[in-house]
Amino acid sequence: MNINAIREQFPILHQEINGHPLVYLDSAASSQKPRSVIDAVKRYYELDNANVHRGVHTLGSRATDAYEGAREKVAKLLNAGAPEQIIFTRGTTTALNLVASSYARSECGEGDEIVITPMEHHSNLIPWQQAAKATGATLKYIPLQPDGSISIEDVEKTVTPNTKVVSVTYVSNVLGVINPIKEITQIAHRNGAVMVVDGAQSTPHMKIDLKDLDVDFYALSGHKMCGPTGIGALYGKKSLLNKMEPIEFGGEMIDFVDLYESTWKEIPYRFEGGTPIIAGAVGLGAAIDFLNEIGLDEIDRHERRLATYAYEKLSSLEGITLYGPKENRVGLVTFNLDDVHPHDVATVLDSKGVAIRAGHHCCQPLMRWLNVSATARASFYLYNTEDDIDRLAAALLQTKEFFGHELG
Repeated sequence: MNINAIREQFPILHQEINGHPLVYLDSAASSQKPRSVIDAVKRYYELDNANVHRGVHTLGSRATDAYEGAREKVAKLLNAGAPEQIIFTRGTTTALNLVASSYARSECGEGDEIVITPMEHHSNLIPWQQAAKATGATLKYIPLQPDGSISIEDVEKTVTPNTKVVSVTYVSNVLGVINPIKEITQIAHRNGAVMVVDGAQSTPHMKIDLKDLDVDFYALSGHKMCGPTGIGALYGKKSLLNKMEPIEFGGEMIDFVDLYESTWKEIPYRFEGGTPIIAGAVGLGAAIDFLNEIGLDEIDRHERRLATYAYEKLSSLEGITLYGPKENRVGLVTFNLDDVHPHDVATVLDSKGVAIRAGHHCCQPLMRWLNVSATARASFYLYNTEDDIDRLAAALLQTKEFFGHELG
């Protein structure tokens, strides 16, 4: 990977923040956008802006081709098979809510179980809480190992023949841990459960093969993988999607409407009521083209190198506590600086031009498991370098010195 050439394609990176060159280390929250994505969205609005599917004029046809072409790109990226198994959503949150509200509420009942983990983002926790309350199902948690990872033995003990749904993040947005999704899926299927995967933090950073993983549902967000905000996707196996009812009703998702009864279109359109996120899909398609040109395997290797370098660099600093396993992690490090609140750490780092995230990262149960109220997190992507991590470490030393004087 030619990192300098890649960085040149991201206009936002070439600026100063508070008098310092920007070091953007918050890609787990939202990645930056390359020029090709920005141009694709701009080009759609300038030349092709029209509603999809319903129009027979040229602009409508071009918009429809671009929208459906993006669906095909998502399916190919994930090795998901038929494009109709890809439903466009506003993001991972909407996708997971669709599964929990449509599939789980119709399939679960008293005596059934829904299994998740304590490391889940709120988007993959609250929908299952609500589904369990609505159906009478029991919500169960796979326990975490001391380093935050999951053991297969614990999965075997937690998932039972009463389990209807297992929903697990592929990659933790706090711990950086990569969960053994294929093995968890096999256990879920042996017990007759469906497997749902939160792919928000995995899709941007590694090659995904859904046919090999054999998961039943997979959710992703475009804005974390160089695409626009407000666009994401849900993959579902065709047999499951066909038996699910839509949860939003209106135009475009219908087949026939009478005064008292209506019928729905085939998948995926029954789940895409109203005018869809056309420009977002166009931008997501361009982002996929961009990632494919570089190569997900190359991105994965680059980020793992950065993660190892960052873990070693920060662990050498006194007063820094790192969270999550040292090995088998994606490109992020979550940490705390002794006696300094993460928000204060992030504020001082921002004064040095270093952008990180601070807070509970929409993982409050995990924060309680870690016995902290919040953490700081630096997350990396294909445009980051070892120099960025060096800047982070130097800024942390300055932060420690500043608050050492203040606390002293």
